[in-house]
Amino acid sequence: MFDRNLQRLRRARKTRARIAGLAAARLTVHRSNSHIYAQVIDASGAKVLAAASTVEPEARKGARGANVKAAVEVGRRIAERAKKLGIEAVAFDRAGYKFHGRVKALAEAAREAGLKF
Repeated sequence: MFDRNLQRLRRARKTRARIAGLAAARLTVHRSNSHIYAQVIDASGAKVLAAASTVEPEARKGARGANVKAAVEVGRRIAERAKKLGIEAVAFDRAGYKFHGRVKALAEAAREAGLKF
């Protein structure tokens, strides 16, 4: 019997293989029960260029923890930081999570803030 996390990681591996062929920066999302995290990783996958999460002190002032409102805030922040570095287009890596709820909210907020994917 498979564990849910192993199934998610298997799905993530397939997505990352497709993204590697694009040779584009990657917007990766990780969600836990308590927080949501986003990172922009360079095309080689070796270096994190920008990061945002609900763990940061400025995120704790507004929407807190693991809800859609907090995910929207993280999406806006990661897009601003990426644009500041000159990154306009990324490949969205949902890390095997369903494109639903907090993950979808983060992606849509990043798009609204100017990232293209």
